[in-house]
Amino acid sequence: MYLGGMRGILVLMTMVLGLGLQAGTTSASSFKVTPVRVTFSGPSSTLLTLRNESDQPLRFQISSFTWSQDARGSVQLSPTDDIVFFPALLTLNAGEERKVRVAATVAATDVEKTYRIFFEELPPLEKKDDKTGAQVRILTKMGIPIFVTPAKGYAQAAVDSLRIEKGVVSFEVRNSGNVHFGLQGVKLRGMSSSGETLFEKQLEGWYVLAGSPRTYSLEIPESVCPRLKTVAIEAQTDVTSIGSAGTVATQFEVQRASCK
Repeated sequence: MYLGGMRGILVLMTMVLGLGLQAGTTSASSFKVTPVRVTFSGPSSTLLTLRNESDQPLRFQISSFTWSQDARGSVQLSPTDDIVFFPALLTLNAGEERKVRVAATVAATDVEKTYRIFFEELPPLEKKDDKTGAQVRILTKMGIPIFVTPAKGYAQAAVDSLRIEKGVVSFEVRNSGNVHFGLQGVKLRGMSSSGETLFEKQLEGWYVLAGSPRTYSLEIPESVCPRLKTVAIEAQTDVTSIGSAGTVATQFEVQRASCK
């Protein structure tokens, strides 16, 4: 929570990381940015459109970061000069839109480089004659992914490192390619020796960056684990060169001792 230097206005910050994996529009409660994803093949520039969809003026600050992810999918950001933009600060009136020039200053390498540019809504300027009393204002910080891709890019998805220890199933969705892929979700299904489905779970996905595995773990119900014979895993990706609709599937047998 951020408490601004304004009388009687409580400012709350929310973040939108651009969860959509497809091109289109990313919308916050009061503004939107198009397109929702930018791809460069080297030093070049493009235009993003920032539109104020509220009924009052909005102030913005723009910043860029390198983007990586840990094994749990948590976003890791570091300030960078590889991605530059203009303007850095701007104000839009209600219903107004503005073009923002964004450029990559780095050459492509053998492995895709990943960044995020953030559009951060700033608190409104204080009005000395404002006597409306305490107000709550929700501010949004929206991140748009930027990729600098190699000339020959490919994504390669696999599910491995499967194991069950003390009733917890864990595994990794790996990307051994040199560009990212989108992971729409992961489906787990536990079956008995007769093929009966004992449990089923759908896990969320996101981007899987080149060389960065996404690790999952899930506790199996205590009453179910001793009856398990097989666990099947299906990872739904946007890699069209594999499986049915980009699905990577595998399964493994469960040893009774792994439930204890």
